[in-house]
Amino acid sequence: MKNCLQLLFLSFVWVACSESQDNTNTTQADSTETPFTQVNTQFQETHRPQYHFSPPSKWMNDPNGMVFYKGEYHLFYQHYPDSTVWGPMHWGHAVSKDMIHWEHLPIALYPDSLGYIFSGSAVVDVNNTSGLGTKDNPAMVAIYTYHLMEGEKAGRNDYQTQGIAYSTDNGRTWEKYKGNPVLKNPGIRDFRDPKLSWHEESKQWVLILAVDDHVELYGSKNLTSWSKLSEFGKTYGGHGGVWECPDLFPLEVDGQKKWVMLLSINPGGPNKGSATQYFIGDFDGKTFKSDYSPKTTLWVDEGADNYAGVTWANMPQSDGRRIFLGWMSNWLYANTVPTDNWRSANTIPRELSLKKLPEGIRLISQPVKELASIRGESANISGRAVKGEVDLKAGIPFDIATSELVLELDSISQSKDFGIELSNTQGQKLLIGYEATSKNFYIDRSQSGKKDFSKEFAVKHTAPRKSSAQTMKLHLFFDVASVELFADNGEVVMTDIFFPDSNYSQVKMYAKDGAVKLVSGKATQLKSIWGEKLASAQ
Repeated sequence: MKNCLQLLFLSFVWVACSESQDNTNTTQADSTETPFTQVNTQFQETHRPQYHFSPPSKWMNDPNGMVFYKGEYHLFYQHYPDSTVWGPMHWGHAVSKDMIHWEHLPIALYPDSLGYIFSGSAVVDVNNTSGLGTKDNPAMVAIYTYHLMEGEKAGRNDYQTQGIAYSTDNGRTWEKYKGNPVLKNPGIRDFRDPKLSWHEESKQWVLILAVDDHVELYGSKNLTSWSKLSEFGKTYGGHGGVWECPDLFPLEVDGQKKWVMLLSINPGGPNKGSATQYFIGDFDGKTFKSDYSPKTTLWVDEGADNYAGVTWANMPQSDGRRIFLGWMSNWLYANTVPTDNWRSANTIPRELSLKKLPEGIRLISQPVKELASIRGESANISGRAVKGEVDLKAGIPFDIATSELVLELDSISQSKDFGIELSNTQGQKLLIGYEATSKNFYIDRSQSGKKDFSKEFAVKHTAPRKSSAQTMKLHLFFDVASVELFADNGEVVMTDIFFPDSNYSQVKMYAKDGAVKLVSGKATQLKSIWGEKLASAQ
Protein backbone atom coordinates (compact mmCIF):
# COMPACT_ATOMS: atom_id res chain seq x y z
CA MET A 1 0.00 0.00 0.00
CA LYS A 2 0.96 3.60 -0.52
CA ASN A 3 2.83 4.88 2.48
CA CYS A 4 2.69 8.67 2.25
CA LEU A 5 -1.06 8.66 2.86
CA GLN A 6 -1.44 11.96 4.60
CA LEU A 7 -0.78 14.02 1.48
CA LEU A 8 -3.25 12.09 -0.62
CA PHE A 9 -6.09 12.24 1.82
CA LEU A 10 -6.25 16.03 1.69
CA SER A 11 -8.13 15.61 -1.58
CA PHE A 12 -10.54 12.90 -0.43
CA VAL A 13 -13.54 12.71 1.83
CA TRP A 14 -14.94 9.72 3.59
CA VAL A 15 -17.67 8.22 1.43
CA ALA A 16 -19.02 5.69 3.90
CA CYS A 17 -22.66 6.34 3.02
CA SER A 18 -22.21 5.07 -0.52
CA GLU A 19 -19.31 2.66 -0.13
CA SER A 20 -19.35 1.07 3.30
CA GLN A 21 -21.09 -2.01 4.56
CA ASP A 22 -21.41 -3.30 8.08
CA ASN A 23 -18.39 -5.33 9.17
CA THR A 24 -20.41 -8.56 9.40
CA ASN A 25 -22.38 -8.20 6.19
CA THR A 26 -21.97 -10.47 3.21
CA THR A 27 -20.51 -8.71 0.17
CA GLN A 28 -22.59 -9.71 -2.85
CA ALA A 29 -22.88 -8.86 -6.50
CA ASP A 30 -24.95 -5.75 -7.17
CA SER A 31 -27.71 -6.77 -9.55
CA THR A 32 -27.65 -3.28 -11.07
CA GLU A 33 -23.97 -3.47 -11.96
CA THR A 34 -23.28 -3.16 -15.69
CA PRO A 35 -22.36 -6.56 -17.18
CA PHE A 36 -18.77 -6.80 -18.35
CA THR A 37 -19.78 -7.29 -21.98
CA GLN A 38 -21.43 -3.84 -21.93
CA VAL A 39 -18.43 -1.93 -20.60
CA ASN A 40 -15.58 -3.61 -22.44
CA THR A 41 -15.35 -0.95 -25.15
CA GLN A 42 -13.25 0.84 -22.54
CA PHE A 43 -10.44 -1.55 -23.37
CA GLN A 44 -9.82 0.32 -26.63
CA GLU A 45 -8.81 3.58 -24.97
CA THR A 46 -5.55 5.37 -25.67
CA HIS A 47 -2.62 3.69 -23.84
CA ARG A 48 -4.83 0.79 -22.68
CA PRO A 49 -2.81 -2.47 -22.62
CA GLN A 50 -4.24 -5.28 -24.71
CA TYR A 51 -2.86 -8.38 -23.00
CA HIS A 52 -2.01 -7.15 -19.51
CA PHE A 53 -4.63 -7.12 -16.79
CA SER A 54 -6.18 -3.73 -16.09
CA PRO A 55 -9.43 -2.73 -14.33
CA PRO A 56 -12.54 -2.00 -16.39
CA SER A 57 -12.43 1.56 -15.04
CA LYS A 58 -11.05 3.84 -12.33
CA TRP A 59 -8.12 3.29 -9.98
CA MET A 60 -6.10 0.12 -9.35
CA ASN A 61 -2.85 -0.56 -7.48
CA ASP A 62 -1.48 -3.59 -5.57
CA PRO A 63 -2.51 -7.11 -6.60
CA ASN A 64 -4.11 -8.82 -3.59
CA GLY A 65 -5.46 -12.19 -2.52
CA MET A 66 -4.00 -14.15 -5.42
CA VAL A 67 -5.17 -17.75 -4.97
CA PHE A 68 -5.94 -20.75 -7.20
CA TYR A 69 -9.06 -22.81 -6.53
CA LYS A 70 -11.26 -25.17 -8.55
CA GLY A 71 -9.59 -24.39 -11.84
CA GLU A 72 -9.62 -20.60 -11.40
CA TYR A 73 -6.91 -18.08 -10.70
CA HIS A 74 -8.37 -15.40 -8.46
CA LEU A 75 -6.94 -11.91 -8.59
CA PHE A 76 -8.09 -9.27 -6.15
CA TYR A 77 -6.62 -5.79 -6.27
CA GLN A 78 -6.56 -2.44 -4.54
CA HIS A 79 -9.37 -0.50 -6.18
CA TYR A 80 -11.13 2.84 -5.84
CA PRO A 81 -14.29 2.65 -7.98
CA ASP A 82 -15.10 6.38 -7.85
CA SER A 83 -11.95 7.98 -9.23
CA THR A 84 -8.81 7.44 -11.31
CA VAL A 85 -6.65 8.57 -8.40
CA TRP A 86 -6.03 6.78 -5.11
CA GLY A 87 -8.90 6.89 -2.62
CA PRO A 88 -10.84 4.74 -0.13
CA MET A 89 -9.63 1.24 -0.87
CA HIS A 90 -11.81 -1.70 -1.88
CA TRP A 91 -10.84 -5.12 -3.21
CA GLY A 92 -11.63 -5.45 -6.90
CA HIS A 93 -11.93 -9.01 -8.23
CA ALA A 94 -11.30 -10.98 -11.41
CA VAL A 95 -10.88 -14.65 -12.28
CA SER A 96 -9.05 -16.50 -15.02
CA LYS A 97 -8.53 -20.04 -16.26
CA ASP A 98 -5.01 -19.27 -17.50
CA MET A 99 -3.77 -16.01 -15.85
CA ILE A 100 -4.02 -14.34 -19.28
CA HIS A 101 -7.72 -14.03 -20.13
CA TRP A 102 -9.73 -12.43 -17.32
CA GLU A 103 -13.35 -12.18 -16.32
CA HIS A 104 -14.12 -9.13 -14.20
CA LEU A 105 -16.36 -9.76 -11.21
CA PRO A 106 -18.12 -7.37 -8.81
CA ILE A 107 -16.16 -5.74 -6.00
CA ALA A 108 -15.38 -8.34 -3.34
CA LEU A 109 -14.68 -6.26 -0.22
CA TYR A 110 -15.90 -2.78 0.69
CA PRO A 111 -14.69 -0.40 3.42
CA ASP A 112 -16.62 -0.60 6.68
CA SER A 113 -16.59 0.86 10.18
CA LEU A 114 -13.13 -0.60 10.86
CA GLY A 115 -11.58 1.18 7.88
CA TYR A 116 -10.52 0.96 4.26
CA ILE A 117 -9.57 -2.47 2.87
CA PHE A 118 -5.83 -2.30 2.25
CA SER A 119 -3.56 -5.00 0.80
CA GLY A 120 -3.53 -8.62 1.88
CA SER A 121 -3.73 -12.21 0.69
CA ALA A 122 -6.03 -15.22 0.42
CA VAL A 123 -5.76 -18.98 0.89
CA VAL A 124 -8.03 -21.99 0.68
CA ASP A 125 -8.44 -23.52 4.16
CA VAL A 126 -8.46 -27.07 2.79
CA ASN A 127 -8.42 -28.70 6.24
CA ASN A 128 -11.09 -26.33 7.63
CA THR A 129 -8.74 -25.25 10.43
CA SER A 130 -10.78 -22.07 10.87
CA GLY A 131 -14.18 -23.75 11.00
CA LEU A 132 -15.43 -21.10 8.58
CA GLY A 133 -16.29 -23.72 5.97
CA THR A 134 -16.65 -27.48 6.07
CA LYS A 135 -14.31 -30.32 5.23
CA ASP A 136 -16.28 -30.96 2.05
CA ASN A 137 -16.56 -27.28 1.20
CA PRO A 138 -13.56 -25.44 2.68
CA ALA A 139 -13.62 -21.68 2.89
CA MET A 140 -11.52 -19.34 0.86
CA VAL A 141 -10.13 -16.99 3.51
CA ALA A 142 -8.82 -13.49 2.81
CA ILE A 143 -6.76 -11.52 5.30
CA TYR A 144 -6.26 -7.79 4.76
CA THR A 145 -5.27 -4.61 6.51
CA TYR A 146 -7.96 -2.35 7.88
CA HIS A 147 -6.90 1.30 7.63
CA LEU A 148 -9.03 3.51 9.85
CA MET A 149 -8.77 7.01 8.40
CA GLU A 150 -10.31 8.70 11.41
CA GLY A 151 -7.59 7.12 13.57
CA GLU A 152 -4.81 8.36 11.31
CA LYS A 153 -6.27 11.86 11.18
CA ALA A 154 -6.52 11.89 14.97
CA GLY A 155 -2.80 11.20 15.25
CA ARG A 156 -3.14 7.68 16.62
CA ASN A 157 -0.54 5.00 15.83
CA ASP A 158 -2.87 1.99 15.99
CA TYR A 159 -5.11 2.77 13.01
CA GLN A 160 -4.02 -0.29 11.00
CA THR A 161 -5.26 -3.75 12.04
CA GLN A 162 -5.73 -7.11 10.30
CA GLY A 163 -9.14 -8.51 9.47
CA ILE A 164 -10.38 -11.59 7.66
CA ALA A 165 -13.28 -12.44 5.39
CA TYR A 166 -14.34 -15.78 3.98
CA SER A 167 -16.22 -17.25 1.03
CA THR A 168 -17.78 -20.68 0.58
CA ASP A 169 -18.91 -20.16 -3.02
CA ASN A 170 -15.55 -19.89 -4.79
CA GLY A 171 -15.05 -16.22 -4.03
CA ARG A 172 -18.34 -14.95 -5.43
CA THR A 173 -19.66 -13.62 -2.12
CA TRP A 174 -17.76 -12.75 1.06
CA GLU A 175 -18.61 -12.64 4.76
CA LYS A 176 -16.46 -10.55 7.09
CA TYR A 177 -15.49 -12.35 10.29
CA LYS A 178 -17.51 -11.17 13.28
CA GLY A 179 -14.41 -11.20 15.50
CA ASN A 180 -12.42 -8.72 13.40
CA PRO A 181 -9.78 -7.52 13.84
CA VAL A 182 -7.97 -10.84 14.30
CA LEU A 183 -4.62 -9.10 14.79
CA LYS A 184 -4.61 -5.82 16.67
CA ASN A 185 -2.02 -3.10 16.35
CA PRO A 186 0.50 -2.75 19.22
CA GLY A 187 0.95 0.96 18.44
CA ILE A 188 2.94 1.05 15.17
CA ARG A 189 1.93 3.40 12.37
CA ASP A 190 2.82 1.03 9.51
CA PHE A 191 1.43 -2.41 10.35
CA ARG A 192 0.08 -3.95 7.17
CA ASP A 193 -0.07 -6.11 4.03
CA PRO A 194 -0.45 -9.62 5.53
CA LYS A 195 0.62 -12.59 3.36
CA LEU A 196 -0.58 -16.04 4.41
CA SER A 197 0.88 -19.50 3.80
CA TRP A 198 0.64 -22.96 5.33
CA HIS A 199 3.88 -24.30 6.80
CA GLU A 200 3.58 -28.07 6.66
CA GLU A 201 6.55 -28.91 8.89
CA SER A 202 5.22 -26.94 11.86
CA LYS A 203 1.55 -27.60 11.00
CA GLN A 204 0.56 -23.96 11.25
CA TRP A 205 -0.42 -20.96 9.23
CA VAL A 206 2.39 -18.44 8.91
CA LEU A 207 1.66 -14.77 8.40
CA ILE A 208 4.32 -12.32 7.25
CA LEU A 209 3.49 -8.68 7.94
CA ALA A 210 5.19 -5.43 6.94
CA VAL A 211 5.94 -3.39 10.08
CA ASP A 212 7.63 -0.05 9.43
CA ASP A 213 11.29 -0.92 8.65
CA HIS A 214 11.06 -4.72 9.01
CA VAL A 215 8.74 -7.70 8.79
CA GLU A 216 7.14 -9.70 11.58
CA LEU A 217 6.14 -13.34 11.40
CA TYR A 218 3.06 -14.70 13.19
CA GLY A 219 1.76 -18.23 13.61
CA SER A 220 -1.76 -19.63 13.94
CA LYS A 221 -3.54 -22.98 14.00
CA ASN A 222 -6.91 -21.58 12.96
CA LEU A 223 -6.45 -18.27 11.05
CA THR A 224 -8.20 -16.30 13.80
CA SER A 225 -5.80 -16.45 16.79
CA TRP A 226 -2.23 -15.30 16.14
CA SER A 227 1.04 -15.38 18.08
CA LYS A 228 4.19 -13.53 17.15
CA LEU A 229 7.05 -15.78 16.03
CA SER A 230 9.95 -13.50 15.08
CA GLU A 231 11.17 -10.40 13.26
CA PHE A 232 13.50 -9.84 10.31
CA GLY A 233 15.03 -7.00 8.40
CA LYS A 234 15.80 -3.97 10.53
CA THR A 235 19.44 -4.06 9.39
CA TYR A 236 18.99 -5.97 6.11
CA GLY A 237 18.50 -4.76 2.56
CA GLY A 238 17.31 -1.38 1.37
CA HIS A 239 15.69 1.10 3.76
CA GLY A 240 15.00 4.11 1.58
CA GLY A 241 11.34 3.95 2.55
CA VAL A 242 8.75 2.00 4.48
CA TRP A 243 8.58 -1.76 3.85
CA GLU A 244 5.41 -3.08 2.22
CA CYS A 245 3.74 -6.12 0.63
CA PRO A 246 5.92 -9.03 1.84
CA ASP A 247 5.81 -12.64 0.69
CA LEU A 248 7.60 -15.79 1.90
CA PHE A 249 7.85 -19.09 0.02
CA PRO A 250 10.22 -22.01 -0.70
CA LEU A 251 12.02 -22.78 -3.97
CA GLU A 252 14.54 -25.46 -4.85
CA VAL A 253 17.91 -24.93 -6.50
CA ASP A 254 20.01 -27.94 -7.49
CA GLY A 255 17.99 -30.11 -5.12
CA GLN A 256 18.41 -27.72 -2.18
CA LYS A 257 15.41 -26.07 -0.54
CA LYS A 258 15.75 -22.35 0.07
CA TRP A 259 13.27 -19.72 1.20
CA VAL A 260 12.63 -16.49 -0.68
CA MET A 261 11.28 -13.36 0.98
CA LEU A 262 9.86 -10.60 -1.22
CA LEU A 263 9.63 -7.10 0.18
CA SER A 264 8.48 -3.96 -1.60
CA ILE A 265 9.91 -0.59 -0.66
CA ASN A 266 8.89 2.96 -1.50
CA PRO A 267 10.92 5.04 -2.04
CA GLY A 268 14.35 3.49 -2.35
CA GLY A 269 14.23 1.49 -5.59
CA PRO A 270 17.31 1.09 -7.83
CA ASN A 271 15.89 3.62 -10.30
CA LYS A 272 14.11 5.82 -7.72
CA GLY A 273 10.70 5.44 -6.22
CA SER A 274 9.05 2.05 -5.86
CA ALA A 275 10.64 -1.40 -6.28
CA THR A 276 10.63 -4.90 -4.83
CA GLN A 277 13.67 -6.42 -3.18
CA TYR A 278 14.18 -10.02 -2.14
CA PHE A 279 16.15 -12.11 0.35
CA ILE A 280 17.24 -15.75 0.14
CA GLY A 281 17.76 -17.87 3.22
CA ASP A 282 16.28 -20.50 5.51
CA PHE A 283 13.03 -20.64 7.46
CA ASP A 284 12.27 -23.19 10.20
CA GLY A 285 8.65 -22.30 10.85
CA LYS A 286 9.61 -19.55 13.25
CA THR A 287 12.67 -17.58 12.13
CA PHE A 288 13.97 -16.48 8.73
CA LYS A 289 17.76 -16.26 8.37
CA SER A 290 19.31 -14.60 5.32
CA ASP A 291 22.18 -16.25 3.45
CA TYR A 292 23.69 -12.88 2.63
CA SER A 293 25.17 -9.97 4.50
CA PRO A 294 22.85 -7.24 5.79
CA LYS A 295 24.05 -4.77 3.17
CA THR A 296 23.29 -7.04 0.19
CA THR A 297 20.32 -5.65 -1.73
CA LEU A 298 18.75 -7.77 -4.47
CA TRP A 299 15.91 -6.66 -6.76
CA VAL A 300 13.13 -8.70 -8.36
CA ASP A 301 12.89 -6.21 -11.24
CA GLU A 302 15.30 -3.34 -11.88
CA GLY A 303 13.06 -1.21 -14.05
CA ALA A 304 10.92 1.58 -12.64
CA ASP A 305 7.49 -0.01 -12.90
CA ASN A 306 7.08 -3.29 -11.05
CA TYR A 307 5.87 -2.88 -7.47
CA ALA A 308 3.94 -4.66 -4.71
CA GLY A 309 4.21 -8.01 -6.48
CA VAL A 310 3.39 -11.25 -4.67
CA THR A 311 2.76 -14.86 -5.67
CA TRP A 312 -0.27 -17.13 -6.12
CA ALA A 313 -1.31 -19.34 -3.22
CA ASN A 314 -2.66 -22.91 -3.42
CA MET A 315 -1.06 -23.76 -6.75
CA PRO A 316 -1.71 -27.45 -7.46
CA GLN A 317 1.14 -29.82 -6.65
CA SER A 318 0.92 -31.17 -10.19
CA ASP A 319 1.88 -27.69 -11.41
CA GLY A 320 4.53 -26.84 -8.83
CA ARG A 321 5.34 -23.38 -10.16
CA ARG A 322 5.71 -20.19 -8.13
CA ILE A 323 3.92 -17.49 -10.15
CA PHE A 324 4.45 -13.79 -9.48
CA LEU A 325 2.42 -10.75 -10.53
CA GLY A 326 3.29 -7.11 -9.90
CA TRP A 327 1.62 -3.71 -10.19
CA MET A 328 3.04 -1.97 -13.26
CA SER A 329 3.55 1.55 -11.95
CA ASN A 330 5.57 3.67 -9.54
CA TRP A 331 4.36 5.92 -6.72
CA LEU A 332 6.50 8.74 -8.14
CA TYR A 333 3.78 9.35 -10.74
CA ALA A 334 1.08 6.67 -10.33
CA ASN A 335 -1.67 9.23 -9.63
CA THR A 336 -0.80 11.46 -12.58
CA VAL A 337 -0.08 9.19 -15.57
CA PRO A 338 -2.00 10.38 -18.67
CA THR A 339 -4.77 7.78 -18.93
CA ASP A 340 -8.51 8.47 -18.99
CA ASN A 341 -11.26 6.48 -17.26
CA TRP A 342 -8.87 3.81 -15.95
CA ARG A 343 -5.49 3.83 -14.27
CA SER A 344 -2.76 1.18 -13.98
CA ALA A 345 -2.13 -2.37 -15.17
CA ASN A 346 -0.28 -5.42 -13.90
CA THR A 347 2.84 -7.07 -15.26
CA ILE A 348 2.53 -10.30 -17.18
CA PRO A 349 2.57 -13.31 -14.83
CA ARG A 350 6.09 -14.61 -14.25
CA GLU A 351 7.45 -17.94 -13.10
CA LEU A 352 10.08 -17.55 -10.37
CA SER A 353 13.01 -19.91 -9.87
CA LEU A 354 16.46 -19.89 -8.28
CA LYS A 355 19.80 -20.19 -10.04
CA LYS A 356 23.36 -20.43 -8.79
CA LEU A 357 25.43 -17.64 -10.30
CA PRO A 358 29.10 -16.77 -9.55
CA GLU A 359 27.98 -14.18 -6.97
CA GLY A 360 25.53 -16.59 -5.28
CA ILE A 361 21.98 -17.86 -5.61
CA ARG A 362 19.72 -15.42 -7.44
CA LEU A 363 16.04 -15.16 -8.31
CA ILE A 364 15.19 -15.75 -11.98
CA SER A 365 11.99 -14.51 -13.66
CA GLN A 366 10.51 -15.93 -16.84
CA PRO A 367 7.21 -15.20 -18.64
CA VAL A 368 4.64 -17.92 -18.03
CA LYS A 369 4.00 -20.56 -20.70
CA GLU A 370 0.31 -19.60 -20.84
CA LEU A 371 1.23 -16.59 -22.98
CA ALA A 372 1.32 -19.05 -25.89
CA SER A 373 -2.48 -18.75 -26.00
CA ILE A 374 -2.30 -15.21 -27.39
CA ARG A 375 0.59 -15.67 -29.77
CA GLY A 376 -0.41 -15.03 -33.36
CA GLU A 377 1.58 -14.57 -36.53
CA SER A 378 5.36 -14.75 -36.27
CA ALA A 379 8.18 -13.39 -38.39
CA ASN A 380 11.77 -14.63 -38.34
CA ILE A 381 14.49 -11.99 -38.40
CA SER A 382 17.50 -13.15 -40.36
CA GLY A 383 20.92 -13.21 -38.76
CA ARG A 384 23.28 -10.41 -39.70
CA ALA A 385 25.98 -8.10 -38.46
CA VAL A 386 24.43 -4.92 -37.09
CA LYS A 387 26.40 -1.71 -37.46
CA GLY A 388 24.69 1.64 -37.32
CA GLU A 389 20.93 1.09 -37.76
CA VAL A 390 18.98 -1.80 -39.29
CA ASP A 391 15.24 -1.57 -39.96
CA LEU A 392 13.42 -4.61 -38.58
CA LYS A 393 9.84 -3.54 -39.28
CA ALA A 394 10.09 -4.28 -43.00
CA GLY A 395 9.99 -7.99 -42.25
CA ILE A 396 7.27 -7.81 -39.57
CA PRO A 397 3.74 -7.75 -41.09
CA PHE A 398 1.86 -6.93 -37.86
CA ASP A 399 1.57 -4.24 -35.20
CA ILE A 400 4.81 -3.97 -33.23
CA ALA A 401 3.00 -2.09 -30.43
CA THR A 402 1.55 -5.38 -29.12
CA SER A 403 4.26 -7.93 -29.77
CA GLU A 404 6.96 -10.20 -28.43
CA LEU A 405 10.56 -9.96 -29.65
CA VAL A 406 13.33 -12.49 -29.03
CA LEU A 407 16.90 -11.71 -30.11
CA GLU A 408 19.96 -13.97 -29.87
CA LEU A 409 23.18 -11.93 -29.99
CA ASP A 410 26.90 -12.70 -30.17
CA SER A 411 30.17 -10.72 -30.10
CA ILE A 412 28.49 -8.20 -27.85
CA SER A 413 31.71 -6.55 -26.69
CA GLN A 414 32.41 -5.38 -30.24
CA SER A 415 29.89 -2.55 -29.90
CA LYS A 416 29.91 -0.01 -27.08
CA ASP A 417 26.14 0.49 -27.19
CA PHE A 418 23.48 -1.55 -28.96
CA GLY A 419 19.78 -2.20 -28.69
CA ILE A 420 16.25 -1.84 -30.04
CA GLU A 421 14.46 1.40 -30.89
CA LEU A 422 10.68 1.70 -31.16
CA SER A 423 9.33 4.93 -32.63
CA ASN A 424 6.24 6.62 -34.09
CA THR A 425 5.56 9.22 -36.77
CA GLN A 426 5.86 12.06 -34.23
CA GLY A 427 9.53 11.25 -33.69
CA GLN A 428 8.97 9.86 -30.20
CA LYS A 429 11.05 6.82 -29.38
CA LEU A 430 11.90 4.24 -26.76
CA LEU A 431 15.35 2.65 -26.47
CA ILE A 432 16.08 -0.71 -24.87
CA GLY A 433 19.73 -1.67 -24.97
CA TYR A 434 23.07 -2.56 -23.44
CA GLU A 435 26.19 -0.49 -22.81
CA ALA A 436 29.29 -2.66 -23.02
CA THR A 437 31.50 -0.10 -21.27
CA SER A 438 29.34 0.13 -18.13
CA LYS A 439 27.97 -3.43 -18.48
CA ASN A 440 24.48 -2.07 -17.93
CA PHE A 441 21.18 -2.85 -19.59
CA TYR A 442 19.00 0.21 -20.00
CA ILE A 443 15.55 1.45 -20.93
CA ASP A 444 15.62 5.06 -22.10
CA ARG A 445 12.22 6.76 -22.16
CA SER A 446 13.52 10.31 -22.16
CA GLN A 447 11.99 10.86 -25.64
CA SER A 448 9.21 8.27 -25.39
CA GLY A 449 6.20 10.61 -25.49
CA LYS A 450 4.14 12.41 -22.84
CA LYS A 451 6.26 13.45 -19.88
CA ASP A 452 4.93 16.69 -18.40
CA PHE A 453 2.88 14.82 -15.77
CA SER A 454 6.05 14.10 -13.75
CA LYS A 455 9.56 15.51 -13.66
CA GLU A 456 10.76 12.03 -12.61
CA PHE A 457 9.43 10.22 -15.66
CA ALA A 458 11.46 11.03 -18.77
CA VAL A 459 14.76 9.42 -17.76
CA LYS A 460 17.04 6.50 -18.60
CA HIS A 461 16.92 3.50 -16.26
CA THR A 462 19.81 1.05 -15.91
CA ALA A 463 20.48 -2.40 -14.47
CA PRO A 464 23.84 -4.20 -14.21
CA ARG A 465 24.35 -7.37 -16.20
CA LYS A 466 25.18 -10.50 -14.18
CA SER A 467 26.60 -12.69 -16.96
CA SER A 468 30.02 -12.21 -18.57
CA ALA A 469 29.23 -14.31 -21.65
CA GLN A 470 29.82 -12.94 -25.15
CA THR A 471 26.37 -14.17 -26.13
CA MET A 472 23.16 -12.54 -24.98
CA LYS A 473 19.42 -13.14 -25.22
CA LEU A 474 16.95 -10.26 -25.13
CA HIS A 475 13.31 -11.27 -24.64
CA LEU A 476 10.92 -8.31 -24.90
CA PHE A 477 7.19 -7.84 -24.45
CA PHE A 478 5.60 -4.67 -25.83
CA ASP A 479 2.00 -3.78 -25.01
CA VAL A 480 0.96 -0.33 -26.26
CA ALA A 481 2.43 1.60 -23.31
CA SER A 482 4.78 -0.82 -21.56
CA VAL A 483 7.87 -2.92 -22.11
CA GLU A 484 9.11 -5.89 -20.08
CA LEU A 485 12.68 -7.03 -20.70
CA PHE A 486 13.86 -10.51 -19.70
CA ALA A 487 17.61 -10.52 -20.38
CA ASP A 488 19.96 -13.51 -20.25
CA ASN A 489 17.08 -15.93 -19.67
CA GLY A 490 15.60 -13.90 -16.84
CA GLU A 491 18.76 -13.12 -14.86
CA VAL A 492 17.99 -9.42 -15.31
CA VAL A 493 14.44 -8.10 -15.62
CA MET A 494 13.30 -4.54 -16.29
CA THR A 495 9.77 -3.15 -16.62
CA ASP A 496 8.92 0.38 -17.74
CA ILE A 497 5.75 2.15 -18.85
CA PHE A 498 5.58 5.02 -21.37
CA PHE A 499 2.93 7.14 -23.09
CA PRO A 500 3.55 8.02 -26.76
CA ASP A 501 1.11 10.35 -28.52
CA SER A 502 0.45 7.58 -31.02
CA ASN A 503 1.38 3.92 -30.83
CA TYR A 504 4.89 2.95 -31.88
CA SER A 505 4.83 1.58 -35.41
CA GLN A 506 8.52 1.30 -36.33
CA VAL A 507 11.28 -0.88 -34.89
CA LYS A 508 14.98 -0.92 -35.64
CA MET A 509 18.14 -2.35 -34.16
CA TYR A 510 21.20 -0.18 -33.65
CA ALA A 511 24.86 -0.67 -32.77
CA LYS A 512 27.14 2.28 -32.00
CA ASP A 513 30.95 2.38 -32.19
CA GLY A 514 31.31 -1.07 -33.66
CA ALA A 515 29.11 -3.98 -34.64
CA VAL A 516 27.20 -6.71 -32.88
CA LYS A 517 26.18 -10.03 -34.40
CA LEU A 518 22.46 -10.79 -34.54
CA VAL A 519 22.48 -14.58 -34.61
CA SER A 520 18.71 -14.91 -34.90
CA GLY A 521 15.54 -13.08 -34.07
CA LYS A 522 11.81 -13.66 -33.95
CA ALA A 523 8.89 -11.26 -33.66
CA THR A 524 5.45 -12.52 -32.68
CA GLN A 525 2.08 -10.82 -32.71
CA LEU A 526 0.32 -10.88 -29.33
CA LYS A 527 -3.46 -10.80 -29.57
CA SER A 528 -5.76 -8.73 -27.41
CA ILE A 529 -7.25 -10.62 -24.48
CA TRP A 530 -10.33 -8.42 -24.85
CA GLY A 531 -10.78 -9.14 -28.56
CA GLU A 532 -13.66 -11.65 -28.52
CA LYS A 533 -15.58 -9.72 -25.88
CA LEU A 534 -15.03 -6.48 -27.75
CA ALA A 535 -16.32 -8.05 -30.96
CA SER A 536 -19.44 -9.37 -29.23
CA ALA A 537 -20.19 -5.97 -27.68
CA GLN A 538 -20.00 -3.95 -30.88
